[in-house]
Amino acid sequence: MNFSYWEHKTWLSAIDFTIVGSGIVGLNCALYLKERFPKAKILILEKGMLPQGASTKNAGFACFGSISEVLSDLDSHTEEEVVSLVKKRLDGINLLRSNLGDTAIGYKNYGGHELFLTANKDLYEHCLDKINDVNSLLKPVFKADAFVATQNKFNFKKIKENYITHIFEGQINTGAMMQSLLAKAHQKGVLILNNTNVKAFATTANSVAVETSNFTLQTKKLIVTTNGFAAELLQEKVKPARAQVLVTTPIPNLHIKGTFHLDEGYYYFRNIDDRVLFGGGRNLDFKAEETTVFGQTKIVQQKLEDILRETILPNTPFKIDKKWSGIMGVGSQKKPIIKEVEPNVYCGVRLGGMGIAIGSLVGKELADLVKW
Repeated sequence: MNFSYWEHKTWLSAIDFTIVGSGIVGLNCALYLKERFPKAKILILEKGMLPQGASTKNAGFACFGSISEVLSDLDSHTEEEVVSLVKKRLDGINLLRSNLGDTAIGYKNYGGHELFLTANKDLYEHCLDKINDVNSLLKPVFKADAFVATQNKFNFKKIKENYITHIFEGQINTGAMMQSLLAKAHQKGVLILNNTNVKAFATTANSVAVETSNFTLQTKKLIVTTNGFAAELLQEKVKPARAQVLVTTPIPNLHIKGTFHLDEGYYYFRNIDDRVLFGGGRNLDFKAEETTVFGQTKIVQQKLEDILRETILPNTPFKIDKKWSGIMGVGSQKKPIIKEVEPNVYCGVRLGGMGIAIGSLVGKELADLVKW
């Protein structure tokens, strides 16, 4: 590209840390690096006009895992691992709230409710039976019983008579959160270049050459925080997982308030600005949703509208206002990958759909790991 002397000197030379991805993890990592190394020159490269992936496209759940998710995790993780996972989610949300403030991120604690379809009788009874056990397991994290059975006060249809509610779960305004993080990064002197796709990198003894869609630069350290897109640059075991989301037009006198999980967490919805935001359905075709391509599919969109009509808003006319998708990073384990992948190259990826809950903490742990 036709860079001037000033452009090259200001943005593209003498770079100490280059971060790939301006999402929750990347921005937090940059801010904590600035705390550790105030004089460091930090550059974030973002391939989108806005942060791509999931950071600006998620549902805004400040969640710790529904009871069926916790029980499912206990089938593939030890009790100690599950407690550690949940504690990281709590610590991460507390860190986010502390860093930005509840007003700036629109945090509300309305509780998180898991609904059980009438057909899922066995799962419902299993979760009810295990409430005390799960509460006991997680008591060291929450210092109180987190899960309680509550009545169907929002009058959803085709579900069992009770929800299982996580009383500490909340919701945030995703756009406000990211705007606050971006403003804080700019205020601290972090440089951000958008519409710049990192295509490859090569390490040398003391630096890393980074090839982008627009230019090549040298940096002392490279940090990859692209989560669902990690496999495009790294060999780490991270699979993309597309999540399709929609939001209704405003609904007069909307009675729904809180965050809701349905069908073992594969569907999720909440209230926002007198609307219902609803997403999920990748379990209908896991292979098709294992993609880094944004978009919608007929099978998922039809199912979302069917559930809206039959279960969530059975007696309320509604219209769909917007549809979008985000790309998460998942794997066989829920623990995120935070490590040095080769000399001077680090990553913080595989957030498992828990970016809001653990993104701030992953960014901090990544910044603490980096050597300079």
